[in-house]
Amino acid sequence: MKKLSARRRHPLAALVVLLLALACTGGLYAVFAPADKAQADETAQSLTIEEGKKLYAVGCASCHGTGGQGTSDGPSLVGVGAAAVDFQVSTGRMPAATSQAAQLPDKPAVYSQAEIDQLAAYIASLGAGPAIPTEEQYGPEGADIAKGGELFRNNCAQCHNFTGKGGALTHGKYAPDLEDVAPKHIYEAMLTGPQNMPSFPDSTLSEQNKKDIIAYLDTVNSDESRSPGGLALGGFGPVSEGLFAWVFGLGALIAVAVWVAARTAKAKKS
Repeated sequence: MKKLSARRRHPLAALVVLLLALACTGGLYAVFAPADKAQADETAQSLTIEEGKKLYAVGCASCHGTGGQGTSDGPSLVGVGAAAVDFQVSTGRMPAATSQAAQLPDKPAVYSQAEIDQLAAYIASLGAGPAIPTEEQYGPEGADIAKGGELFRNNCAQCHNFTGKGGALTHGKYAPDLEDVAPKHIYEAMLTGPQNMPSFPDSTLSEQNKKDIIAYLDTVNSDESRSPGGLALGGFGPVSEGLFAWVFGLGALIAVAVWVAARTAKAKKS
């Protein structure tokens, strides 16, 4: 006992005890703290999904089915991902006023962004799909505008016109004007392919490609890039150009034909 008491009174004994206590405390924190945080995150996500499920049951289930499996009035939502929900609901295309329209137009959103996030979380829980993009993915930092213009003209201009002004399609459908569309929604549209638009996943257009296209559209539709001469026919697609051709081009041809005919008649009389 005397030897043990002597060791306890050693000058380094207190330091050794302190180091052991710190090591035990750190070990216990490393073991238990991350688990608590993960559990808290999982609980918060579960609550978000549960709230989204309630919103879905009230506003979406009548067309898309109680489990998102789809009905005759609406397609299946299993596997569409959170990005598709954020695009459709944020732009007001969903909930739809009618399922009989050739194409759903954009309109003011019915739900708040918090509610949209809850709906997106619930739909994402039904099956894996594209996630909502971050600002880093669609922001202008590091974008190549010239490359974006090339990509847009090769992949998008056939429908949206080379400046994104939109254009008419078949059977009452149309490619919408992209001038005032939020960059996040343009990214989501490319990612998910809403309605008549084909999808461009990262295997087709990479994340950087999408960023470049968004930067190009922002540039050509900025105030500095708009036509200083007034109405820019080249920015409105074949409808306005065709109207101009019919009214002025055909009118000029008719005038020339009448003039030639009149000159020929006078020549015959003389």
